[in-house]
Amino acid sequence: MASFQIEGGHLLKGTITPQGAKNEALQVISATLLTSEEVTISNIPDIRDVNNLIQLLKDVGVKVCGSQGTLTFQADSLNLEYLQSDEFVRKCAALRGSVLMIGPLLARMGKAVITKPGGDKIGRRRLDTHFLGFKYLGAKFCHIEDRNIYEIGAKRLKGTYMLLDEASVTGTANIVMAAVMAEGTTTIYNAACEPYIQQLCHMLNHMGANISGIGSNLLTIVGVRELHGTQHRLLPDMIEVGSFIGMAAMCGDGIRIKDVSVKDLGIIPDAFRRLGVKIEIDGDDLFIPRQKHYVVDSFIDGTIMTLSDAPWPGLTPDLLSVLIVVATQARGSVLFHQKMFESRLFFVDKLIDMGAQIILCDPHRAVVVGHDRKLTLRAQRMSSPDIRAGIALLIAAMSANGTSLISNIEQIDRGYENIEGRLNALGAKIERL
Repeated sequence: MASFQIEGGHLLKGTITPQGAKNEALQVISATLLTSEEVTISNIPDIRDVNNLIQLLKDVGVKVCGSQGTLTFQADSLNLEYLQSDEFVRKCAALRGSVLMIGPLLARMGKAVITKPGGDKIGRRRLDTHFLGFKYLGAKFCHIEDRNIYEIGAKRLKGTYMLLDEASVTGTANIVMAAVMAEGTTTIYNAACEPYIQQLCHMLNHMGANISGIGSNLLTIVGVRELHGTQHRLLPDMIEVGSFIGMAAMCGDGIRIKDVSVKDLGIIPDAFRRLGVKIEIDGDDLFIPRQKHYVVDSFIDGTIMTLSDAPWPGLTPDLLSVLIVVATQARGSVLFHQKMFESRLFFVDKLIDMGAQIILCDPHRAVVVGHDRKLTLRAQRMSSPDIRAGIALLIAAMSANGTSLISNIEQIDRGYENIEGRLNALGAKIERL
């Protein structure tokens, strides 16, 4: 198990470019299973979760070639026996992104196997929305008790109207990929509409699908018989952009974040501005100047600032951890309400050990009383519980007095490419042990 040793107190300065979007990569790479023709995807991040999904596609027979973030996929000779094997089930169980293979396999091959997938330990992440969507489309489920798996099958899916029980991003992506080759028209209401879902839909349309309503929560999909190849470029990762904004606020001496696709960041810049962080937009770049102090905004009626997660275009839950760390050195108090996952705030105990003033009200709410930089966080030995808490703790450690040690950084590697090398180039002192 690897660790980061972080020497805190160094100011970061310079320019950094975000990687391709992890969440979009998992969706569009899975979508290559929908055609036997070549699909070329560029700006692919070199991170653990994406690499594991690519290896899983290779294992099932997908040809993958290319380098430096641009790969070509061709699923013209899938190994259907391997798709039913215990080894395939075991690998899927270790990778949450593998759930996104079900929709394409069901659409094109008429069958798929699923077990409970892995991922972050941030609370219950149910798959009911995926299952219900497939059932609406006519798929049948069979539980194989001795293998603890579900076999899903349908000769050909049939389009229908469905109202999703929640605006699940992966659920929407999976159902869309299943429906593009279904017979008839599928209408999905309460669909997720994140930029990554929009990107997936645009890519599928370029492959010959017929999807309308893109960008809204009402998608209409007219099924087609087959899809063809295409080329697609991933958006920059908005979660990484937000992480860099947080780093610049906490320990930056003027940082430029290049090529962020400002129009696709949604409410993210405003969330940091509510904490008093100055963000300048220069073309498609963001510049965050050094601030000795940043003051938390308040609502018009004077009540305490509250930041909470919500489905797009609301604030993504993946950035609440970073925003909490930034709030520890702001002037003012903030109530954070994490609505979607019941274990994601537990990492604040580590921040409290570092000297942060945080009241954990319950599994979903925490109040942060900012130090206004009058009291610097102190170094600690910590362990990364998940990807986003891991990057938040890394930011805290870079701003702290002394040398911190963060273990279980494989969690951070799942979502951030060569993070220590890129931050060291800005002046950080991070060593991988």
